Amino acid sequence: MVATSVAYQLFQLTKSSFSIGVVGLSEFVPVFSLALYAGHVIDKSDKRTLWLRGISSYSICAIALLVITMPAIERHLSETVLELSFYIIIFLTGVIRAFAGPTSSAIVAQLVPRAILPFAANISTTSYLVASIVGHASAGFFIAWFGVHATFYIILLYVLIAAFIVSRISKKPVQHTNKTIKAWDSVKAGLNYVFHHKILLAAISLDLFAVLFGGAVALIPEFADRILKVGPIGFGWLNAAMDIGSMIMIITITLMPLRRKQGTILLFAVIAFGLCIIVFGLSRIFWMSFSALMIAGMLDGISVVTRGTIYQITTPDDMRGRVSAVNSMFVNSSNELGQFESGFMARMLGTVPSVIFGGCMTMLVVIVTWIKAPGLRKFEY
Repeated sequence: MVATSVAYQLFQLTKSSFSIGVVGLSEFVPVFSLALYAGHVIDKSDKRTLWLRGISSYSICAIALLVITMPAIERHLSETVLELSFYIIIFLTGVIRAFAGPTSSAIVAQLVPRAILPFAANISTTSYLVASIVGHASAGFFIAWFGVHATFYIILLYVLIAAFIVSRISKKPVQHTNKTIKAWDSVKAGLNYVFHHKILLAAISLDLFAVLFGGAVALIPEFADRILKVGPIGFGWLNAAMDIGSMIMIITITLMPLRRKQGTILLFAVIAFGLCIIVFGLSRIFWMSFSALMIAGMLDGISVVTRGTIYQITTPDDMRGRVSAVNSMFVNSSNELGQFESGFMARMLGTVPSVIFGGCMTMLVVIVTWIKAPGLRKFEY
């Protein structure tokens, strides 16, 4: 919801997709820079307490966004100051995410027995996607109905509810096997594990480049305003399209899990995702653009659930924080870097060519992965 609301407000303020790209870069820099150290901290800490601190800190950022979008404040600040304020706050949320994101993933194995971890991983990934979907889509509609400022009140309420729920989880024991290990040695151990586990590395790399080049969602405010000319309600539906598709697929996979050839299905899903992004870039018809994004969301739902399960079942318990941090560094932060790439390429090539370029590059990444990573292609769980 924060990403959607800030992107919309900045585009209305600057009328430039490049500003949306800078928001992505503002969050990417701290997530990428701190991820490896965060993994070391997570493995040596009580994950529940660390997670709770992250969510509580995020509520402060939500309050800051609430303040700078107040009409009385906006009237007394210049456009440059407002724009810079958004970048600074998003940078701080990136610092928090560097620790809170991997922690939320690493704690799953401490909440359920090992025997049902694959199913729990599926549920965990599904719940994350549902939250992302509902937040991403509802933010667009809340902006249309109530405005950006009121939307940040709702965001703050959600963050406080999340903090309360996590506070009800009991503290968890630290599972790091070597509590005297130095930070850098711990970081290297996490990196070595990922880079020597070819299937995990291939899955992370595939997601990194697919999200990096397929980030057309970042340009939806401009497509809705200048190309499709559909206004705030149309923006809300376009913003929700991928999320609706993901929701459909998530429910389907939860009720009927993939039983065989998950690696092959993952690769086909990502290459079809790239094709949908190209169709979206070429479309000048609202229903066609909406359909392309919805199908892309369905395909993304397959890939996210599959990759999340691969991570959970291939990672030792004492390295979950570090491996999750590496995953966050190269995958989760790629959403923000992809947002910057989309904004930058939109300025360099134009909005439509940049989306088509991204879709083509996504398909190329899958072809290279198919050839270079046969282990992922043949992987089953």
